[in-house]
Amino acid sequence: MTNIGFIGLGIMGKPMAKRLLRAGYPVTCYNRSLQAVRELVGLGAREGHSSKEVAEQSDVVITMLPNSPQVEQVVLGPDGVIDGAKPGTIVVDMSSIDPTVSRTISQKLAEKGIIMLDAPVSGGEPKAIDGTLSIMVGGPQEAFDRVRDILAAMGSSVVLVGEIGSGNVTKLANQIIVGLNIAAMSEAMVLAVKSGVDPEKVYRAIRGGLAGSNVLDAKVPLVLQGNFKPGFRIELHIKDLANALAAAHEVGVPLPLTSQVMEIMQALKVQGKAKDDHGGVIQFYETLAGVKVRKQED
Repeated sequence: MTNIGFIGLGIMGKPMAKRLLRAGYPVTCYNRSLQAVRELVGLGAREGHSSKEVAEQSDVVITMLPNSPQVEQVVLGPDGVIDGAKPGTIVVDMSSIDPTVSRTISQKLAEKGIIMLDAPVSGGEPKAIDGTLSIMVGGPQEAFDRVRDILAAMGSSVVLVGEIGSGNVTKLANQIIVGLNIAAMSEAMVLAVKSGVDPEKVYRAIRGGLAGSNVLDAKVPLVLQGNFKPGFRIELHIKDLANALAAAHEVGVPLPLTSQVMEIMQALKVQGKAKDDHGGVIQFYETLAGVKVRKQED
């Protein structure tokens, strides 16, 4: 059985590591917060005391971290993965980061015979918990084939989309579409309420037609409850859109609608809502219109 190292046990990483344990893989984990490590150890994982130590004990090292600087630090920094990994080890970065950083890290790992895949995910905490994430992978086919079953323990869709960096380009495209869908949903539901129409009935009427989407089905029921507990925080979506805008400008692609959604999210961050679920974007529109989109009493 392949020995797996897992670094980063946050809102996404912890349930993903649990899925690997449930699938029977030996997992060595490391995280700045020891509480998450102890929880995994209680389920059968081994504790690593540094990224280097995790890599020394692993055939495959998975990282799930907030952004590019953290991935660079964990993989290439002092006591990093690069110092402990053997030639032939596969590093699978499942964080959502700048594609150019993925390529740079991959090049430095390759100098020591270490292979890297970038494999960001979509689906948020609920799909991380039930193991139905969509996983978008960039890197060599041979390495992908070696870890496909491992990734399948965490996701229902695992697709190799191209060379290293392609996974994160795909994730950025995903985040653009999700962000714009949430904004469109927000505008539509606020319009319904302001016009005196029951938003839940509007949702039921349109969800089966062309306007229906996974975003609509995932977010409207939570909005109707006023539940903005994070499955995916606004501050993380801001990070992804910042990476999307940077990558787009690098290759000469204007993203006018993405820029608008970014400013809406930035406004909510200023209002102290950065840790709300990204479905909480609707609060921006509610404030403008002076209404709240909530389930109506019968």
